[in-house]
Amino acid sequence: GGTIIESSSGNFGIGLAMVGAALGYPVIIVVDPKTPPPLRRMLSAYGAQLVDVPASEADAFGSLQGARMKKAEALARDIPGGWYVCQHLNAANPDAHAEYTAREIDEAFDHPPDMIVVGISTAGQVAGLTRYFAKRHPAVKFVAVDVEGSAILGTPRHPYKMTGLGLCFAPPVFDPAALAAAYSVSDQIAFSMCHLLARSEGLLLGASTGAIVAAGLACAGASDVPKKILMINPDRGDRYLETVYNPDWLEAQDIELLEGADLTAAVANLKPVPRDILLRAQAV
Repeated sequence: GGTIIESSSGNFGIGLAMVGAALGYPVIIVVDPKTPPPLRRMLSAYGAQLVDVPASEADAFGSLQGARMKKAEALARDIPGGWYVCQHLNAANPDAHAEYTAREIDEAFDHPPDMIVVGISTAGQVAGLTRYFAKRHPAVKFVAVDVEGSAILGTPRHPYKMTGLGLCFAPPVFDPAALAAAYSVSDQIAFSMCHLLARSEGLLLGASTGAIVAAGLACAGASDVPKKILMINPDRGDRYLETVYNPDWLEAQDIELLEGADLTAAVANLKPVPRDILLRAQAV
């Protein structure tokens, strides 16, 4: 008889909507104007109710995450049996990745990769993976990736168009000490990498994957010896056909794609966020 409530702009909302449909739970997903239209249609197709937070509730840096979380909290209070999952603060988030995602990776390799590159988002995935591999394969290095403009890595905040990465705060489970490096990647580089992967590799992938691959290539280029690098792709690209892969939308957002030598140079120039800045962000 309960109602599942969450603030989500991506995969987790879809996952909850699928489970709710299968098990008979009503699902409410709090979204905002950045939520891509295909994602909205997918959530509705699974029977989820969408609650929009207006753009006017954005903070000074254009983020609506805080407003979405407050709305989800309010809904959980007002709806009898309402349960706000709260992926950003839920201790089961890293536990699930330590138990399942990490084991899936471990079983896929005869010898573990030298490096795993993963988007931060709620930090549940990177926290669970680092916990697992620190115990079983401590030589594996982890690189975390966020979008430029997000608050997580302590770099300057500003509005960004990315969905799936970026927060207005550093999530409690994020531990910079468990990382070999962390990268902040711009929308322009991430979206340009998405187009390159589609045209050169036949891989139509999501926006955050562009950032993750850019950071992975930067790590590879900075290494003196070949390394086996796993880059985790969180999302398909068909959800971004009306945004990242839409020339009209890119033009309206004043985002000019980089190609060829310009993109290669931009990736080569990516540098890890200094560790003192990372640690300061987590302390805040």
